[in-house]
Amino acid sequence: MQILSAEETTALLPYPALAKAIAQVLSDHARGQITAPERLVVPLAGGATLLLMPAADPSITVTKLVTVHPPQHPSVRAEVWVMRTETGERLALLEGSVVTARRTAAVSLLAAQTLALNPTGPLLIIGAGVQGRSHLEAFQEGLGTDKVYVYSRSFEHAEALASYARQRRMLAQAITVLEPALEEASLIVCATTSRTPVLFNAAPDAFIAAVGAYRPDMAEVAPELVHQAQLFVDTLEGAHSEAGDLLQARVDWSQVQSLESALHHARPKAGIVLFKSVGHALWDLAAARLAAQALSR
Repeated sequence: MQILSAEETTALLPYPALAKAIAQVLSDHARGQITAPERLVVPLAGGATLLLMPAADPSITVTKLVTVHPPQHPSVRAEVWVMRTETGERLALLEGSVVTARRTAAVSLLAAQTLALNPTGPLLIIGAGVQGRSHLEAFQEGLGTDKVYVYSRSFEHAEALASYARQRRMLAQAITVLEPALEEASLIVCATTSRTPVLFNAAPDAFIAAVGAYRPDMAEVAPELVHQAQLFVDTLEGAHSEAGDLLQARVDWSQVQSLESALHHARPKAGIVLFKSVGHALWDLAAARLAAQALSR
């Protein structure tokens, strides 16, 4: 079994290839070739949490093991175990935080490739943490994005991510107010841990990827904007239980489509598109597949 560092895990998961691997996982899942139950959440002493996220296809089985201990630093630790389905042979242990960051951004990339009306336009990132950085990388590598605005509660953090973008030869600016950038941005990523909305409006044909809120009591996108948008989610079952942006807006779930369904329909022709993701073991399986292929070469 190969135990891979963060750097080694990163090298195995290029964003464009990972987005394609996610699309293939969705296709295989639709044909009943993948098992991926809802994640198991186990409360631990002191307010900590254990999360287990398994998924399996005929060749590869994965389990992501996550522990969250809020007072600790880092507060989240994770690994992804990769096994051969037929024999149970352990093939690799991937660095879980890297897998989570890259597969989440790759899901948003796939959604933007599928749903965005102007996927080559300027990008606005709200939130300058790990997910903000990974989405910046993914959209540059997968869409060719070359202009980005960065907004954060901390201007210092926003400027740090903008500086990183400039190192990647992007035209980047840290901003202190959202409105001017909202008028220009055709791509918006919300990647904060805010419990209350941070995005209240968008350009008429904007694509929004909302990835930060992962509990029913959290919402980054204001209800009035949710109701203006065409709604898509990474998986319906996950969104029904965890997508606070949609739950708090009391959306009509008959009007919400999954990414799996969107891959088989025409791109929207007009209007705001909101893609909400809360995560799923399917995306970890896609990452494990890609990593296993590279390791077997």
